[in-house]
Amino acid sequence: MNATEPDVLVIGAGAAGAALTWRLASKGASVVCLEEGDWVDRDTIPKGHVDWEVRGRHYWNPAPSIRDREVDYAVTNGGENPVDPFMYSAVGGSTIGFGAQYWRLQPSDFRARTLDDFGVDWPIAYEDLAPYYDINERETGVSGLAGDPTGPQRPAPPLPPNAMGSVGRRWAAGFEKLGWYWWPQDSAIISRDYRGRAACTNRSQCAFGCPQKALSTADVTYWPVALELGAELRVRARVRRVILDTAGRAVGVEYYDADGRLQEQRAKRVVICAGGIGTPRLLLMSASATHPDGLANSSGQVGRNFMVHCQTLVAGRFEEPTESYAGTVGSMSSRQFYETDPDNDFVRGFIVAGNRGYSPLLTALQFRLWGGEHHEKLEHHLNHDATVYVCGDDEPEEHNRVELDHGRLDDFGLPGVTTSYTMSENSRRMTEAAIGRATELCMAAGADSVRDFGVAPGFGWHLLGTARMGADAGASVVDADHRAHDVPGLYIADGSSMPTGGAVNPAHTIQALALRAADRIWEGRNDG
Repeated sequence: MNATEPDVLVIGAGAAGAALTWRLASKGASVVCLEEGDWVDRDTIPKGHVDWEVRGRHYWNPAPSIRDREVDYAVTNGGENPVDPFMYSAVGGSTIGFGAQYWRLQPSDFRARTLDDFGVDWPIAYEDLAPYYDINERETGVSGLAGDPTGPQRPAPPLPPNAMGSVGRRWAAGFEKLGWYWWPQDSAIISRDYRGRAACTNRSQCAFGCPQKALSTADVTYWPVALELGAELRVRARVRRVILDTAGRAVGVEYYDADGRLQEQRAKRVVICAGGIGTPRLLLMSASATHPDGLANSSGQVGRNFMVHCQTLVAGRFEEPTESYAGTVGSMSSRQFYETDPDNDFVRGFIVAGNRGYSPLLTALQFRLWGGEHHEKLEHHLNHDATVYVCGDDEPEEHNRVELDHGRLDDFGLPGVTTSYTMSENSRRMTEAAIGRATELCMAAGADSVRDFGVAPGFGWHLLGTARMGADAGASVVDADHRAHDVPGLYIADGSSMPTGGAVNPAHTIQALALRAADRIWEGRNDG
């Protein structure tokens, strides 16, 4: 057993774990973080190599079932609409391969049940998170523009928006032709040099890594400062279960270290930040005689209400080159269709975001034709495509779930997981409408042809809701301060604790929640 007992033990070094550790360390707390993966070897980042697309489809692949690294566990996907979870075991978590679109939720997202009989209400409001959004934008380095008329007032982001390029101007013309509102996209990609990091050089395809650290991944933003403040980070630490004392309080974990030895780490408080799949996995693995259905699961909600957003892509083909080889992922977005419209056959809404085009290999593989026809098709579309991303408010439903898979064990005998996801009728209708709007935008922007990925493409980029917060202990896992209802000393702060997902990329909200949770832990440090 490790003799040192820190104030807080954090499980997971991704977006949430990094922000929470930094915040606690900055207040003087002693913090130890355990991460299943390792630091990213920056020499291996795909975009630093000429064969970056091939590398990105193998060892950098965001799907653990394809990547199959030693630090990954098996994930099997089912349901009528199986998703393909994008998740990394690494310092920085899934931010190391993300698109860095940084959105705030809208005030209505916190009251969807009251307003639209949709999902559940949050036990907190937008105003509770607003100051933490502010902090996260400063610490992460967000590029954007204040004054968006569709959202609450907020301070100006620390950096100006990234350049929109010619395709951005094309999307702007399309939005304006249709009479739709648009605004420059906030992104965690620094448009100017910031805190020792060099500005974006517009190399595009950010999910394949950023050699110059302009992409604000958690390993280059929060972690260096947290370590300077005295936090300890242990990599290749595979947690087996959460430990309780005789009174039922969380007092630490058992984990396998980098050499495969079983270790025990105790702490005054334990915080799980393992994500929408990893967090329920650990809670279910921590079942015991006193918690037979999994830790903190008296409500039966652990692993339930799995949400992935209503996501898909629509591509327009343009006669003029689209410069798909340059720029950041997103250029501009619209919340024109974000709120419930009584004329729709669904409730809640979606965003429409104009992006750059596809990479060369991905363009080639979309048509799956070989020989002369393949080359003709590739020449027709390569650097002439641009995409519209749509993201809608996915409905939380208990039958969408994450469960343990004891039929697929890792090298230490720990189970993998299965996910089961079936799109609700509301989500299906919303996605169909979003595809229609994105198609309209492509045509208004001058596309000569349009294609889409369909209603249920299986994107598992956003993994949410599987250990949600709520005021009712019978219908949620943690309270408004992220404390487990059933287990004193245990906290959960990541995407799994979001009761609903809104209609935007969640990374900014996940980190804001983690920063707020850190403050609640600090304020209650003398309780008990």
